[in-house]
Amino acid sequence: MRASRLLTIQMLLQSRGRLSARALADALQVSVRTLYRDVDQLSAAGVPVYAERGRSGGFCLREGWQTRLTGLTPAESQAVLLSGLPGPAAQLGLGGAAASARLKLLSALPADGRAQALRIGDQLHLDPVDWYREAEPVPHLATVADAVWQGHRLQLHYESWTATSTRTVDPLGLVLKAGAWYLVAAVRGSPRTFRVAGILQAQALPAPVQRPPRFDLAAWWTESTRRFERELLRAEATVLATPQGLRDLRRLSAAAARAVDAAPPSRRADGRTQVQLPVESAAQASGLLLRLAPEVEVLAPVELRAAVVARIGEAARCYGLAVGAARAPTMPRTAAPYRSTTRHTIE
Repeated sequence: MRASRLLTIQMLLQSRGRLSARALADALQVSVRTLYRDVDQLSAAGVPVYAERGRSGGFCLREGWQTRLTGLTPAESQAVLLSGLPGPAAQLGLGGAAASARLKLLSALPADGRAQALRIGDQLHLDPVDWYREAEPVPHLATVADAVWQGHRLQLHYESWTATSTRTVDPLGLVLKAGAWYLVAAVRGSPRTFRVAGILQAQALPAPVQRPPRFDLAAWWTESTRRFERELLRAEATVLATPQGLRDLRRLSAAAARAVDAAPPSRRADGRTQVQLPVESAAQASGLLLRLAPEVEVLAPVELRAAVVARIGEAARCYGLAVGAARAPTMPRTAAPYRSTTRHTIE
């Protein structure tokens, strides 16, 4: 275990340059005290590790020195090949480079390791695009990606959900989620998310990127998506669901799945379970929940139940069916009828 840590320290310093003791300890998931002991062990073994004091100091290797630890285990070579997705690599303009790197890696492996690594392509295929969807056209992705790699500012002509604007941003990273590309970029020092398909024009600027201190793309994205979900799902609906309805609710979203898990066991004679479901609004939730009828019935709030009833009535009229007043639930007087022209917008 310790030998593996010592090799990892060398490779981290070689690939990233100077790193603080805290950064190295966090990467290795050990205490700073343990990290110092490991560095002492490396120095005793002849590895030229130097400590530089000061606010921007840390550990570094002697300039020009590098390890010769280039061998990969079969599992490591499989993991490296697994990390390259041909579709996204091609969209980024790196398709040829990814194929060339794959060939170089395979040629450097021994025969038995090469055979195991090749099985990755034969036995595992990764498709990042969601069901019933196609990959979005992203004609400006290569320009955006190059600015990210080179650390240049970008001028974007961007079409959001509500308006079209031109702005200068500091690109911080790219995220591929469910087949859609997103650019995370700072606007006046504050990170924001831009859907790459919404970029109408992109131009790299000579000015260097001003990166927020200690910005971590993966950590920021995780917290950002959680915050977006919390802010979006501000309302709550009470529904009754059959066992099939519970399975259908789980497929709606992660938040709906968590609500189903938190629901108490059913004590009703009809076997249905009451679920407190987070929703965005009555207009948006009525369409989603109507699709799940009759396995899912809305109980509250009255505005949401009324919106579902209104949708049922409108659908019936479209097909020339009459909805009798005696059979239809009464819409509360304070509830406005649902209008099919309501648009759901996300900034």
